[in-house]
Amino acid sequence: MMNRIALAALGGTLWLGACTHAASTRDETLVEAPVAQAPMPTVETYSILTNKTRIGALTATRTGDDISVNYEYRNNGRGPTLAESITLGDDGLPVSWTVDGNTTFGNRIAESFSRAEGTASWVDTTGPGSAPVTEPSIYIAQNPTPYSLAIYSSALLADEDQTLPAFPAGALRLEALETATVDGTPGVVSATAYALTGESLDPTYFLLDESETLFALISPSFVVVRTGYEEAEQQLNDLAVSLSTNRFETIQAKTAHTFDSPLRIADVRIFDPVTKALTGPVSVRVEGSVIKSIDAANASHPEEAVIDGKGGTLVPGLTDMHAHLGQDDALLNIAAGITLVRDMGNDNGVLNRLIEKMDSGLLAGPRVVKNGFIEGKSPFSSNNGTLVNSEDEAIAAVNAYADEGDFFQIKIYNSMNPAWVSAMVAQARKRGLGVAGHVPAFTNADAMIEAGYDEMTHINQVMLGWVLAEDEDTRTLLRLTALQRLPRLDLDSDIVRHTLDLMAENNVAIDPTYAIHEALLLSRNGEVQPGMADYVDHMPVGVQRDARAAWSNIETPEDDAAYAGAFDQITDTLKRMKDRGILILFGTDMGGSFTLHRELELYQNVGFTPAEILARATLEEAAYMGLADELGSITPGKKADFFLVPGNPVEDLKAIKTITFVAKDGVVYFPSEIYPYFGIKPFTDVPQIIEPAPAEQGT
Repeated sequence: MMNRIALAALGGTLWLGACTHAASTRDETLVEAPVAQAPMPTVETYSILTNKTRIGALTATRTGDDISVNYEYRNNGRGPTLAESITLGDDGLPVSWTVDGNTTFGNRIAESFSRAEGTASWVDTTGPGSAPVTEPSIYIAQNPTPYSLAIYSSALLADEDQTLPAFPAGALRLEALETATVDGTPGVVSATAYALTGESLDPTYFLLDESETLFALISPSFVVVRTGYEEAEQQLNDLAVSLSTNRFETIQAKTAHTFDSPLRIADVRIFDPVTKALTGPVSVRVEGSVIKSIDAANASHPEEAVIDGKGGTLVPGLTDMHAHLGQDDALLNIAAGITLVRDMGNDNGVLNRLIEKMDSGLLAGPRVVKNGFIEGKSPFSSNNGTLVNSEDEAIAAVNAYADEGDFFQIKIYNSMNPAWVSAMVAQARKRGLGVAGHVPAFTNADAMIEAGYDEMTHINQVMLGWVLAEDEDTRTLLRLTALQRLPRLDLDSDIVRHTLDLMAENNVAIDPTYAIHEALLLSRNGEVQPGMADYVDHMPVGVQRDARAAWSNIETPEDDAAYAGAFDQITDTLKRMKDRGILILFGTDMGGSFTLHRELELYQNVGFTPAEILARATLEEAAYMGLADELGSITPGKKADFFLVPGNPVEDLKAIKTITFVAKDGVVYFPSEIYPYFGIKPFTDVPQIIEPAPAEQGT
């Protein structure tokens, strides 16, 4: 019997009759069969929204068992373009699924899946794969459109425990969370929020209406919602934040270890960022959120709780100097030993609410230094921070950030009119704010340094000025694809020397985001990205597949050589910057966590020693942001922000990738307790905490 999944896919239209015969001994009359009625197509349309701006659309057309989807958006001058085709079988599960198009950064997508004669077969960026079909199972598309949620949810709702084994690996799970009423032009919709898990690090939150039809994909800053309900964007953002908060509050309650008594970390050596060396064996006493003393390795007191460091290395908390912090990556940063980030641009309201939750202890996350994002309005705008239309509005945005009183710098972005930058810099100086940023379109790094930038953001933003013509538009993907021209550049040429001279003479720092350029330039379809090789086997299936996908569109051997050569040129440019004494800051622009470990590791290519890298990533970057009095080193009187590794990162920097525990404000977290909540296989055992001896009872 056909199940309700297949019935729904057929659009309610079934065959209406069959051939019948009326017989007699004298005559036989043929009764004509009714003509089959073709299923009528149904069309569902959705708007894609961020920061109150419609940036794209999704259209899904269902005709019987066949579904076709078109999906495209553009934000910050880039975005995916995908065409998806799905055919459902009688069991409501896909028997055919194709995705064609391009990813946000241009990688060509030609993904396919089929199920026939007891075998599932697929081709994605990792290559071909197949598996026998031994039980009802569902394919997890590598690069699907958001409409895939309609396919997954329909299949999972029909399953008894709402869990299905999946191809190529793992399982998908669906959980109903809460209901919501959403008002729009077509009327009021009563919807149920669901969480889909099993494919990636975090749940995907979405809404189905009363007929179990996809209504919206939701996140704190990005929404795909049924046409006519665009005005509900903020409500849906807030719902996503609430659902995520509930999840992370639960994880926090189960994994944050607080101590009423003093805490001693026994038998450790401390990395000292001043001497750039390890101390001898010591122990560290923490009282509340503060480091109280550094004592002999075997010092103890019966009132203390104790964690045995077993001769490992205690490292000050790391800093990611290029974050765009969200609730989903805050805890993973803590698990990676990152206790301080500089946020380079965000939805300011969302970020402020997150900081409040972290400061209150409701959620785990790093300390945050905020930069005020200012972007010019254009068809290519990044819809973040504050968007401006004139020089007066740009100066007003600077003043607004200064008035709030808790911003470190302003950050200028791609669509800003270069003619306004000098006035913005002057006002920022007047109001006590630093200035960092991209190089706006139709200018170059030299002009921005001369206008007064304190810091350049991204190494490609500096280098593009050496290979682009004046009229080329970097608000598009050109700011990435033009890197193919770098191998032809002479790094000893006058144009390069002039820029580096300007940076050195004006004490202009740079936040190169080295690791993101490695991913952009060196990732190849079917090969594990170099930056993920050390941990990819611990990740969920979706992350493992993404680790084997290119970012850029690399179609020929010439493309391959050009992108690889561009990365070599970036490395050589960073070497020259280091040799000139230009301050290089270590940031990821990729969510921190494991990526910061790779970011730090890469700087050994530039000539930094492991000790120099750790010093920069701890005390020196804290000092850059004016926080060295309380952060950046394991010193009595400073905040208890540090992490323990079993090995010696001064000898082998890879030791920072295996963390036993992390303390932030004296609250202790064991990554091996945190990672299973994200589908990550732990890297170490959980150390034992020896509780303080009970106080003697009086008589």
